[in-house]
Amino acid sequence: MPDPSFTRRSVLTAAAALPLAATVRGPARAAAPMLGAGMSKFHRVGLGGFEVTTILAGTMPRPDPHTIFGLNVSEDEFDAASKAARLPTDVAQFFFTPTVVNTGNELILFDTGLGAEGTTAALAEAGYSPDQIDVVVITHMHGDHIGGLMSDDAPTFSNARYVTGATEFDAWAGMGNDGFEAKVRPLADRMDMIGDGDSVAPGVTAMAAFGHTPGHMTYMLESEGQQLLVAADFANHYVWSLAYPDWEVKFDMDKAAAAKTRRRILGMLAADGLPFIGYHMPWPGMGYVEANGDGFRYEPTSYQLMLQA
Repeated sequence: MPDPSFTRRSVLTAAAALPLAATVRGPARAAAPMLGAGMSKFHRVGLGGFEVTTILAGTMPRPDPHTIFGLNVSEDEFDAASKAARLPTDVAQFFFTPTVVNTGNELILFDTGLGAEGTTAALAEAGYSPDQIDVVVITHMHGDHIGGLMSDDAPTFSNARYVTGATEFDAWAGMGNDGFEAKVRPLADRMDMIGDGDSVAPGVTAMAAFGHTPGHMTYMLESEGQQLLVAADFANHYVWSLAYPDWEVKFDMDKAAAAKTRRRILGMLAADGLPFIGYHMPWPGMGYVEANGDGFRYEPTSYQLMLQA
């Protein structure tokens, strides 16, 4: 029989009577150091027979977002919309997200980030090296998309062929832009110039999305009946661009055309239930679009595309 004197109360009483040192096992340890915020630099999913990987080439805060988004609305309207979405009104976090698509035959990189170092570091974490890239597609020629094309005056992706929109190339070639001259012009003789509806590779089709820049392009991926849009910068913020597609954006070179394009593509994505990758969407940059009143709502992907891997 158990000892009737051995009860829960007696055990707790005995433990309380022990010196503190006697109740501590092992050496005392210092508190773990604070490490700061962190995230993986790549996110990979399946799309039919393709593998689609977003890579985080950089992220940074930008102050005073109302000087970038909603240029045609009052400060009060911008602040109210931001607060309703639980967004600070004094700062925004920007993400820079190139996309890598492995078709099984070619490794295709869409856009190259602000600079070669950030992009190649993210590629390495994803398991790729620059010399493995077969095709580099430039959606448009803002500096945060062409910045990684060259490294110390040499092509970063030495084995690649290059693809860009003819309208976009021609427009920037006539601007006298320093970034274009340093990063794009040296590769011009290796570039295929394409237009709306042209194919980059089987299952990768260009779609005109002019307005943000004169020849801005998106790219539809399709494999085994599955589709996803590499959407670049037709919409640059998950709230300020989607919920309010008519808000003017500082970086849209033709603001009226950009707003028209934004509504057209958002409407298509919502109607067809297609996922998209937005270059500046919250990391890892993949989401869906739902119609919501006069605007749209962003729904980040969860595990939908993981099930296709």
